This record gives sequence, structure tokens and C-alpha cells, in this order.
Amino acid sequence: MQDKEYKPKQIEKKWHERWNKDNVFLSKRDKNKQKYYILEMFPYPSGRIHMGHVRNYSIGDVVARYKRMQGFNVFHPMGWDAFGLPAENAAIKHNIPPKKWTDDNIAYMKKQFQMLGYSYDWAREIATHTPEYYKWNQYVFIKMYEKGLAYKRKAPVNWCPTCNTVLANEQVENGVCWRCETQVTQRELEQWFFKITDYADDLLSGHEILKEGWPERVIVMQRNWIGRSTGLVVNFKVADTSEDFPIFTTRPDTIYGVTFMVIAPEHPFLDRIQDSKVKEFIKRIKEQSLVDRLSEEKEKEGIDTGIKIINPFNGDIVPLYIGNFVLMEYGTGAIMAVPAHDTRDFAFAKKYGIPIKLVIDNPSAPIDVKAMKDAYVDDGICVNSGPFTGITNKQAIEAISDYAEKEGIGKRKINYRLKDWLISRQRYWGCPIPIVYCEKCGTQPVPYDALPVVLPVDVDFHGDSRSPLTMMPEFYETKCPQCGGKAKRETDTMDTFVDSSWYFAKFTSPHSNEIFDFDEVNYWTPVDQYIGGIEHACMHLLYARFFTMVLNDLGILQYREPFNRLLTQGMVIKDGAKMSKSKGNIVDPDDIIDKYGADTVRLFMLFAAPPEKDLDWSDKGVEGCYRFVNRVWRIVQKYSHCYTKYNFDNVVLDTVLKNLRGEIHRTVKAVTHDIENRMQFNTAIARMMELVNALYQVNEELIQTDAGKMVVSELFDKLLPMLGPFVPHVAEELWELLGHENFILDEPWPDFKEELTAKDEIEVVFQINGKIRSKRNVPADITKEEMERVALDDDRIKEMIAGKTVRKVIVVPGKLVNVVI
Repeated sequence: MQDKEYKPKQIEKKWHERWNKDNVFLSKRDKNKQKYYILEMFPYPSGRIHMGHVRNYSIGDVVARYKRMQGFNVFHPMGWDAFGLPAENAAIKHNIPPKKWTDDNIAYMKKQFQMLGYSYDWAREIATHTPEYYKWNQYVFIKMYEKGLAYKRKAPVNWCPTCNTVLANEQVENGVCWRCETQVTQRELEQWFFKITDYADDLLSGHEILKEGWPERVIVMQRNWIGRSTGLVVNFKVADTSEDFPIFTTRPDTIYGVTFMVIAPEHPFLDRIQDSKVKEFIKRIKEQSLVDRLSEEKEKEGIDTGIKIINPFNGDIVPLYIGNFVLMEYGTGAIMAVPAHDTRDFAFAKKYGIPIKLVIDNPSAPIDVKAMKDAYVDDGICVNSGPFTGITNKQAIEAISDYAEKEGIGKRKINYRLKDWLISRQRYWGCPIPIVYCEKCGTQPVPYDALPVVLPVDVDFHGDSRSPLTMMPEFYETKCPQCGGKAKRETDTMDTFVDSSWYFAKFTSPHSNEIFDFDEVNYWTPVDQYIGGIEHACMHLLYARFFTMVLNDLGILQYREPFNRLLTQGMVIKDGAKMSKSKGNIVDPDDIIDKYGADTVRLFMLFAAPPEKDLDWSDKGVEGCYRFVNRVWRIVQKYSHCYTKYNFDNVVLDTVLKNLRGEIHRTVKAVTHDIENRMQFNTAIARMMELVNALYQVNEELIQTDAGKMVVSELFDKLLPMLGPFVPHVAEELWELLGHENFILDEPWPDFKEELTAKDEIEVVFQINGKIRSKRNVPADITKEEMERVALDDDRIKEMIAGKTVRKVIVVPGKLVNVVI
């Protein structure tokens, strides 16, 4: 029979229409089924999807379809993280209203997602820029305000002069803005914060729950970012005035080695300074970004204030320096410096000629202070440490802390690197903060029944990046909810990470008149499998965990962790760099879909690398996947007439068909394992490719026999449903070709017979000095001794070792024999 040509455009359009007509992806509660909530991080509607999107969402779609075929009630929604700076920048540059720019982009990207055949329940679609959604941002904000978790204070902040807004510490990368890469400076402004620090211990203890389902590196990144440390607050004294000068240290064992102190330039203690050089230094350092000042690469700068500080342990009087590496936000805003035992302090002391005093010595190789090239940071024995001399420094940590508390000069304390989440943004395109200011009544939250505070969409940017809200009396002039008098509305908007901190729960009931339909949210959440980039470890993923814990404490959600399992997919790389417009290495998904079809694009994204690794774009790789789809198309077309019902009871198969049937069941077992236990889609695809190759190698006349038809029918019944999650359109088309009226995605996932997966024979390789020189099929139950004998008796091996000395023979059972000569 003549093969029907594979035409992806026609096939994909046909199945999109069929799926839509039958509403096959709509999700409904079913208490008789176990739910499975699969979610990929929702995208910012930037205009067009990129290959990174395709990879992320293809991974999610495989899992969604696979779980559906396993019998789960699958929930797979999609929406849009729609607020943010790019919409404003487009408005300023092209004179396009941000809402129109955003809505147009959403429409285009949604069409692209649908072209790729993703199994989303679009009835659950949300967009964070709609009042229907951000009303509940404002609702949660007010709840947090009432609980003392949302507050406003003056603080030194990271300021991006290009974006014209404040950035949280997490949004500054190597001293530059995470979005536009402009050098960040520092300002002092009244800002709104969420008190995430109240949840620091909860966020840490929650890692115990997550460790089975989350990548270890994400947990480590969060743990380091939270930075819990147990230490001692010690009351040093200011010389001459005897006022307290408290510092926090995690190393009380080194306190006898303090030779100088360092204070943050923001510290109010420095208001007494009159020296013009010192004041100029303070001004210059305060203009640097907070993150830049903490960077390991940034040179540490300081200046002597002329003030002396007294060490309460030994009475030493040491100078007080201002340093660019100390922040008011950390500890007490001042630190003790021990250059002999801290690398940063050592470099600083050498730079400014400050003495170095050894207080921990190396018992196996005593240290000469004058010869030190760097700090000694290992454990050792205390020296020059008063009554604590002679004990180990580990013992001294507790002993010195006990002494400090007993003498009233110090107190144990837990400190955190994590700081409260700064959510104020001085930009327009974001969720309005529901606060008004009344001269008579002070700061007042907007009443719940007055929500949402609607963001005006008809705005004038005046050609620059200032927020139009600050220039719109019709927006900011309002009435006080308490006294009814004149009041001013807050013109800052919320950080867009607020929008994405709870959206996963809103998907369950996007159109509810309450924050959630509680029957829906309690049935579907938490998320069973979440998929997204590692770059969100200390922003979105941390914030979403915090929000979930708050909503749990408010009685709104029933759980404290939002995502049971997490997969962080790698980037898509081309020409050695991440795909980006600035690097000119973008591949447009539309072009590839147009040329090869959506199934090929999906398959390549899943086959080219394990999901957690970076994927190297390869035109040849795409063509290879296209050839494989065509091979499947042709072989099913070729043998569709052989498709029949089958029962293998009392059927005796010859060796070739028996081996092919064994390969079918081994493939199902391997593919199931790769998806279920490892999420290694690349190896699952490779196994299916091997099965197709195995079928191609069987003699055509053998397949035309009754036994052959049975085996090939079973192969199609197993192969096509397995391919369904990966290449859904072609799988549906071929399933229909075989006479099925149901959707392949409604088929149960193929099963396998364990007894058929065992091989009678296995292939082992024979190596010489680690290089493969021959191969042989041998009995599956062959012993190590027999493997060695067969290898040394192999003609090729005998020829290559003739006249050589065999030093040893290494046997890996069932795998290889390596002859070392």
C-alpha cells in the first residue's frame, strides 16, 4: 500500500478542533478519583513565546497527559503574570497603553500555546492585571496589615535609575538591576514591607517536608538566603562616654582577638561625626547598592572615625572604622573585627595597617603572626584568651557565651540574613496598594467592601518612566474611610512577585466572588508537581511558601507548603549562550513549528537533554526528531492492515517474534520507570526509538503471519499510547487510523508483563585497555568466569592480544569485559 504523506499542519489543526469541541481538558472535581495538580510557572506576556517556554511547558504537558492516562483526575491550568515594567517601557517607547500591549500579547501567546497542543484547562485562565484577580492581592494585603505583617518604614533601599523604582535585595544581581542591568544605587525612602522574617524558622523547618520532592540545591539556596545563625550580642563600650556599643557575633571564641570595630555608614551613632572627610565617605558609600556592598568581588573600603571602643572581655581599646561591607539591616549595624581569623578582616587590616592578634593556634603547626599570609580560619586551641586559653575554640564558643551572660555583658541571640520583603514599587503597571493617608486619622486601609482599588488604564506617561499615578489627582485624591475627610491614596504599586505568590491556588476558582471557592481549592491544592527555573529559588519560590503559610495562619488555606514536588528545568542554549535577543541567537518557535510541526518541536525539547540540564539547540537534532516522527508514521501506515485483536494464550512464537514481544514489554517497563521515577524523558524517548527500530528490522513476511500480526498489533497498542504525551497529534491520528473512536489520551497507560521483560540473551562488549574492540550476544544468566572465557576466546580479541602480556581481566557482570594489556 502507498504510504499516506505525513502533513503535520493538517493533522494538528484537526486535533486541536476535536479536543476543543469535546472540551477534553476541562477539569472537574471527582471524589472517586485521586487528583493530580501539575503546574508550570506561568509566563510574563512579553509578546511571543521563546524556546525556553516551549521546553518548560512541554515537560509539564507530558506529565499531565501521562498522569491522566494513569487514571488521575488531572488539573492543568494556565494564566499570565501580567503586571510589570516591560509593558510600561513599551507604552513609553511606542505610545501603546500598557493594558492593550498586555492583552494583545496574551492573545498571541495563547494562540501559540494552543498550536503546541498543550492540555490546558483554559476555562481556569487568569491574568494578574485584571481587577477580578488583583482585588484579592489587596484583600490579602489588608489581612496582613491587620496582623502586623504589612508595614511602612523609612529604609535604605536599592534604586534602579533606569527603571525608576526600588528593587528588593533579591532583584539585584552583581550590583545591577536584574531586569535592565543598570548599576543600582542606594536611596532612603518610606517603603512598604511584608514581614517575611516572622516566618524565617517556618520556612527553614518546611524544608524537612520538601526534601523528598525538591532538588537539594534549591533547598540549600533557600537555606543560605535565610541564613539562620546562632550567636552572641556583646555590649562593647564607647571610650570616654561609656555608652553601650552592642555587636552581634557568631564567633565569640575569637573575641579576645578584636583589633578594630566596623560600623555601617547608615548607623545613627554616626550623626555625632563632624569630620568632613568622614562625612564625605559616608555619603559616597550610602549611594552604593546594598547588594554591591556585600559582593565578595567588591573591594572593602573603610575610614577611621577617630572614636575608640572598649572590649569588655580584656579592656582593649580599639579604633572604630566605617566600612562599606557592613549594613544597618544586619545584626546591630556594627561588627567586631578579628583579622587573624577572618579573611575579610585580614585583608582590611593589612590595607589600613591595623594590628593582627592571634587567639586560635594550630596545635600541629604553631602560627607565626608576622608570617601570616591570610587568616587562620580552621579549628584549633585558644591562645591569648584570658581564662579560656588552652581549651579548643569549639569549647570556647559555649564557655565564653556562658561567661558573657553570667557577667551581664552579652546575651545569646538567633540572627537571620533574610530581611523583610520590600514590596513598594514607584511604577504604574502593578497592583495598587490599598492604603489611604488622612491628616486626621493617619494611615488607613481601604475597607474590604471598597475593593478593588482599580488601576486606571487611561494614563499619560509624559514620555518618561515616572508613575502617572503620582500626577493623577482623580486617582490619588479620595476620602478617609474613617472620618470622611480629605485623604490621599497610596501611589506606589506592589512588587509583581506578590501577584505570583498565590496564583496557583486562585486557578482553582478564578471567577469566585470570594478569594476562593473552598470546595475547589481544598480539593485541588496543594500543587503535586511544579515546574520552573532555578533562578526563582530565592524569590518566587520563597515568597510563595511565605504567602501560603500566612494564608494558612489566616485560616484561608489548609496546608503550609504550596508545591509538593519541584522540577527546575535547564536553559535552552545556542552558540554557547542562553537564547536572548541581545545575543542574536533566538530561534522562533513559530518558524520551527511551521517547518516541522508542533510534535517535532515538542519531541526535540524533551529528547535533547535531561530536563534539569541545559539543552543545546541543534538544527540537526530537530531534523532527527522529525525523521523519527515520520518513521513512526510510515510503519503504522504500512502495517495498519495487520492490526487485529490478539490473545497470546497457547501461542508459540518463533525466536524473532518472541524477542520483539519481549522488547515491547521491556520498553513499556523502562519508559514507565523513566517518567514515573526519574522524569528522564530523553531516555524514555530513546527507548521508544529503539522499539521502532526493532520493528523495522523484522522481516516483512514474518509480520504478515497470524503470529506476526498479533505481535505488531500489541506493539502499536503499547507504543502509540506511550508516544501520546510526547507527540499527541500524530499519536491521535494514527490511533484513529487503526480504527479507534476514542481519544488516545483517554487510553489507560500501557502495562507490561514482568515475565516477558527478562532477556534470554544480552549483548556484552569486549574491551582492550578500555576501548571497545568486539561485542557478543551471550546467555542472560552467564557467570563472570564464563564471560571472561568467552572474551578471551573471541577471534578479534585473540588477534589483538597476541604476543602481548595480559596484566588483568576486569569483568562487569552483564555489561563488559576489559582486557588490560
